[in-house]
Amino acid sequence: MPVNVPIDDPNADTEWNDILRKHGVIPEKSPSPTPIIEEAIIEARRLAHENRLGGKGLDELDELEDEEDEQFLEKYRKQRLAELATISKTSVHGDVYPLQKPDYARDVTEASQDGFVFVHLTSSLGTNVESRLLSELWRELARKYGDVKFCEIRANMCIEGYPEKNCPTILAYHKGDIGRQLVTLKELRGKESRLEDLERLLVSVGAVKPNDHRVVGLGRHSGGGTSTIRGTRPGNEDDDDDWD
Repeated sequence: MPVNVPIDDPNADTEWNDILRKHGVIPEKSPSPTPIIEEAIIEARRLAHENRLGGKGLDELDELEDEEDEQFLEKYRKQRLAELATISKTSVHGDVYPLQKPDYARDVTEASQDGFVFVHLTSSLGTNVESRLLSELWRELARKYGDVKFCEIRANMCIEGYPEKNCPTILAYHKGDIGRQLVTLKELRGKESRLEDLERLLVSVGAVKPNDHRVVGLGRHSGGGTSTIRGTRPGNEDDDDDWD
């Protein structure tokens, strides 16, 4: 005949509950989340402390000599110089490249094997405000991020029958594939989109590192959509896909 064992609080840390758990009368007590939370807070504080100099230029680092540990500052200064040297070495672009359809595979798909390539499929209408805005921002991005390749081509010259309503379209290529597609700027801020919105897109796809001094201060990146183009490569006329 079953025996009813008195249990006041199965979650209490008592000697009686320990005996009951040992004999399988009550389940083992779940671990307290408090240590996990405390560990996460400590780790967040550690990272914030280590990254407290993020975004500061070399001149600003010199001004902090009286406030920061000299050894730490020197280490950080060397890291920044190395970062600047890498950016300078890889900044081989600096302008927006106009594309021609016959050269698309070479200038975009193949070129993306060596680094990120972003393509703006532009509107053929001068009244498309978003496309005109993106062209201006494209030039700013190209000047600021010379290590990333930015290109432009009229959408209907690139893909026959491409809908005007889908312009502007942004295609992000890497390693020969389209990793991200944005149809119009609605996933950013539409006609109110700014350079910072596109910079978040660069970070989100991996074209620019989150700790790159050129983007420090943007906060957590959130720009850009996650849709991918439906199996069609620009410049491929053999695909009868319906772009509507």
